Amino acid sequence: MTEKGDWDREFDLRWADTAEQKEPSARARMLAARWKENPPDPVPFRADPTPVGSRRGSWVSTAVVFGCVAAVIVLLGWAQMRSGY
Repeated sequence: MTEKGDWDREFDLRWADTAEQKEPSARARMLAARWKENPPDPVPFRADPTPVGSRRGSWVSTAVVFGCVAAVIVLLGWAQMRSGY
């Protein structure tokens, strides 16, 4: 057989896809063996997100951000006034 024919025969994906038996991947075999002894806990399809803390926390962080912005504005104004324009 020619070299090209060997190459086509070796990497014929259509032939491989039509195989009746397919060997599972190494990861699939490892997980199957692990889960046989210790099955995983069921997980809902879409788990609820972690509960959000009180709404007060968001107001505190907002106040801190606005306070920092105000402090920077005051500091820049003071520095500009001190430099004499």
